[in-house]
Amino acid sequence: MKLSSFAAIVAAVLAATSLPAQSAAGLKAYTGARIVTGLGTQTIENGVLLVRQGRIEAVGPAAEVQVPAGAEQIPLTGKTIIPGLINAHGHVGSVQGLRSGPEVYTEENILRQLGLNARYGITTVASLGDDGPAGVKLRDAQDHAGLNRARLYVAGPVLAANTPDEARRLVRDLRDLKVNFVKIRVDDNLGTTPKMTPDVYRAVIDEAHKLSLPVAAHLYYLEDAKDLLRAGVDFIAHSIRDREVDAAFIALMKEKGVSLCPTLTREVSAYVYESTPAFFSDPFFLAEADPAVLRELENPTRQRALAGNARAQSYKQALKMAQRNMKLLHDAGLPIAFGTDSGPAARFQGYFEHLEMDLMAEAGLRPIDILLSATSKAAASLKLKDVGSLQKGHWADFVVLTRNPIEDIRHARTIESVWIAGNRVPGR
Repeated sequence: MKLSSFAAIVAAVLAATSLPAQSAAGLKAYTGARIVTGLGTQTIENGVLLVRQGRIEAVGPAAEVQVPAGAEQIPLTGKTIIPGLINAHGHVGSVQGLRSGPEVYTEENILRQLGLNARYGITTVASLGDDGPAGVKLRDAQDHAGLNRARLYVAGPVLAANTPDEARRLVRDLRDLKVNFVKIRVDDNLGTTPKMTPDVYRAVIDEAHKLSLPVAAHLYYLEDAKDLLRAGVDFIAHSIRDREVDAAFIALMKEKGVSLCPTLTREVSAYVYESTPAFFSDPFFLAEADPAVLRELENPTRQRALAGNARAQSYKQALKMAQRNMKLLHDAGLPIAFGTDSGPAARFQGYFEHLEMDLMAEAGLRPIDILLSATSKAAASLKLKDVGSLQKGHWADFVVLTRNPIEDIRHARTIESVWIAGNRVPGR
């Protein structure tokens, strides 16, 4: 080969493997941080996260990921990046303060709550009930590089039917609303209300699956959970709270490949306002709390009534069983999908997600287990694409922390900034 020909080949190879000047256009490089990718238990020290047009272009150690000249650099040395947290069971838009109802379910209120979630590091919320066209509209408008509020996925109204035929019709109505999930309740509220019957929920599940819609079930009792699994339910939206899970239930969960969402703070919300909660003096909570709501919850008459409420006290005991069962399922190798049931009155969005993590740690889960539950495992449980982990092609939804949450899950509260689609979430 002639020397000139060889030189031409070398030049061509170098041109192909090097980054042209224009490759830095629109590129952001977050450098120097510890990165928890959400893909496993290992972290990246002195990491680099490259983001362009809202999506991750590369992630890895600085020794392996080159930052092109001209890229906008955001130095984060000494900090930790985690994927944006996912609430696999929340509610968005149907409550304002302590008021609820269709009159408060507006686009403005939904956006306000999605912003609130985002400021607490919750970058995706699966709203499992009370959703309407305004929520669907915002869900349809979120897959773009300019997004700076939490992502939303919806279930529409909780399906309540009395007959199999009615159940099938209501599922079709939900399909027409273009929901992401179907939500049912199989619960008698501690013996005070009728429970959806097996023939009805089987019809729901069958019709939903025909329409390629997954079904999430609110439940309380172990035997109901077993039968729902046999019927093909896709997602268990609360802990089992009546008794300890057994080997038969664990085997069914593994066979069906279904996740359970603990919602431990749902139990807390049932009784905690019998007195003034300790978190009412937590600056991390007070930064977003409505003083008028706090005054009402501190009303002595209201507190005395709750302290004497038998159902509230039952849920206090149910929390202990819920925590125990979550740990048993986790130890059995089953996926736990992080979720809180926040959104209804006095279940404070954003803060309750951090309280949930504390309760998971109290039950015996390690910080990395909790973070995986709140990121990649939550995304996989709901079959959400392009969120839940920091990897090439995914949306650049992440949280920058000043302290390392792998050491202590409470460090997830040390939020310096939140980024959605590579855009910094604005302050309040």
